[in-house]
Amino acid sequence: MVERIAEESTTLRTPRTPTWMGLLMTTAARPATVSAAAAQPVAPPSVHMRALLTWIAVFAALTVVQLLIGPYVKGFPMPLRTLVITGVVVPAVVYALVPNLLKVRAAALRRRG
Repeated sequence: MVERIAEESTTLRTPRTPTWMGLLMTTAARPATVSAAAAQPVAPPSVHMRALLTWIAVFAALTVVQLLIGPYVKGFPMPLRTLVITGVVVPAVVYALVPNLLKVRAAALRRRG
């Protein structure tokens, strides 16, 4: 009985019906086009350069977040206000700003060299 149901379910699926796994595999199997400039490796930044890029990202993010949500958290106690602001700033800096600054730096170094 179970074998018959399994056979019927496989015969109902046509090759044109995409499966989630099939969609994932076709997306991952596509060849990536990489330009010649992007293929050249760039030396990783020094500790001092990373500190400077991180400082720029933190300063910019804190300024924007203070302007945007500062009025809403003005009445909160200082520890709660700090928690809310850093809860927005830290993920933005770590996952978006610093990696993008590193990409911009690498692209600028490739153009120079």
